[in-house]
Amino acid sequence: MRSLYGRLALVLALLFMLLGAGALLLLARTTEGYRQETNQRLNLDLASQIVQERQLFQAGLMDRAALEHIFHMLMVINPRIELYLLDPDGRILAYSAPRGRVQREQVDLAPIKRLLAQPRDLPLLGDDPRNPDGGKVFSVAPVFEQQQMRGYLYVILAGEAEAGMMQPLMGSEVLRLSALALGVGLLFALLAALILFRWITRPLRQLTRQVATLEHSDFRQRLPDPAVRGSDEIAQLSRTCQAMAERIRDQVHRLEDTDAQRRELIANVSHDLRTPLASLQGYLETLQLKQQTLDDEQQQRYLRVALRQCLHLSRLVRDLLELAKLEANEFCPLLEPFSLPELVQDVAQKFELRAQQQGVQIRFRCAEQVPFVRGDIALMERVFDNLLANALRHTPRDGQIHLAVLNGGAQVKVEVIDTGCGIAPEDLPHIFDRLYRPTGARNDGGAGLGLAIAQRIMALHGSVIRAQSRPGGGSAFAFELAADTGHTPS
Repeated sequence: MRSLYGRLALVLALLFMLLGAGALLLLARTTEGYRQETNQRLNLDLASQIVQERQLFQAGLMDRAALEHIFHMLMVINPRIELYLLDPDGRILAYSAPRGRVQREQVDLAPIKRLLAQPRDLPLLGDDPRNPDGGKVFSVAPVFEQQQMRGYLYVILAGEAEAGMMQPLMGSEVLRLSALALGVGLLFALLAALILFRWITRPLRQLTRQVATLEHSDFRQRLPDPAVRGSDEIAQLSRTCQAMAERIRDQVHRLEDTDAQRRELIANVSHDLRTPLASLQGYLETLQLKQQTLDDEQQQRYLRVALRQCLHLSRLVRDLLELAKLEANEFCPLLEPFSLPELVQDVAQKFELRAQQQGVQIRFRCAEQVPFVRGDIALMERVFDNLLANALRHTPRDGQIHLAVLNGGAQVKVEVIDTGCGIAPEDLPHIFDRLYRPTGARNDGGAGLGLAIAQRIMALHGSVIRAQSRPGGGSAFAFELAADTGHTPS
C-alpha cells in the first residue's frame, strides 16, 4: 500500500464494494416495492368480493360462523392472507391469525380511508396488527347491514411469513440471476479499472525508477529520453524531471571542477607563499643571529632581499584578493564611454622608463577615427598593465613591444605583440590559468595571476583575450571591445 497504484487499487476496490452493496440494496428495495404494488393492485377488490359473498353481521351482531368459514377457506387457499374484522372506529373485533399473535387492538383508519378513495400511488401500507411498528399492503371494504355500516373487513395481503426485503429477492430465480450478473459486472469493471490504472501509472513508475537511478549514481548518470511521450501532465513532468536532472548533473560537474580548481589553487598558493616566506624568514633570522658579525653592506644586502620578498608576497596577496573580487558574482563593472587609444598611450608612458632600463622599445600604432568604447576605465587599465608587464618580463634586451589599436567598425581591436622567447605549444592553453607558469620558467617575481586577472576582466566586458605564440618567435595577445556609436572622438 506504499505505492500510488496500491492505494488507488484499494480505494477503487472499496468504492466498487460500496457501489455493489448500494446497488443490491436498491434492487432489493425496488423489488419489494414492486412486489407490494403488484400484490395490492391484483387484490385490491379482494375484501369487497368477500363482503359480497358473505353476510358478516346478523341483527347488528357479528356472525361468527360466517367469519370462521371465511377464515378457514382463505387460509386453505392462501395462507399468506390475514383477515381482520374492524368496527367503525378501527378496533379489532375478530381475526384469522393464531391467538396470542395479534399485538394491536386498533388499526389506524387513515390509510383505510385513503385506499377506499381509490388512490393512484400504490403501494399504500396500513397497520400490521401483528407488528406494532410495521406496515403491510392490504385490501379493505366496508361492511353494511341494512344500509348501515357496521365496520370494515381488513385483509393483510402479505402476512408475517413474507416479512423482510431479501426474502422475495432470494426466492426469485430471475432476481438471483440479476444480482449475480450485477456482482460479475462490478467485478469485471473493477478488474478493468485496475488494469487501466496500472497502465496510467506505468509512466510514473518508469519516471520513479529513472530518478532513483539518478540519485543512486550521485547525479552523475545522464537520464535517457523522457519516459513519457505526449503533452499531458505526466509527460510534462517527465520532461521537467529530465531537464532538472541535466541541470543538476551539470552543476555537479561544475562543482567538482570548481573543487578541483580550489584544491589546485590552494596547492599553488601554498607553494608560491612558502618560497618567499622561507627566504624572508631565513634572511631575518640571519640578521638576528649574526647582527654583531655582519658589516653594514651585508646587512643592507640581506634587508634588500627580505624587502624584495615582502614586496613579492604583497603583490601575490593583492592579486589573489583582486581575482577573488572579480570572480565574485556580486561584482559589477562601471561601464562608461572612453577613448581606448588615449588609455593605451597613458599605460605605455607609465611603462616607458622601466622598458628603457631593460633595453626594450615600446612602439604604439593607432588607426584613424577610432570610435569610443564602453567599459570600466580602471579595469581596462589593469588589463593593459598586466599585458605590458607580462611582455616586459619575457622580452630580452634590444627587443620590442608593439601596441596597436585598430578600427574594426563595430569592434575596436587591441594587440600587444612582443619579440620575446615565446610560449611552448603545450603551455599555450594554460597561460590564463591562475598561478600557472610554463615548465622551466624562471621565477622573476611575478605572481602568476596577471593574465588570469586580465582574462576575467575581459569576460566581465563580454570579450576574451586570444593568445598566439611560438617558441623563439614572440607572443601576441589580442581582444576586441564593442564600439560606442553614441560617442565619436573629437
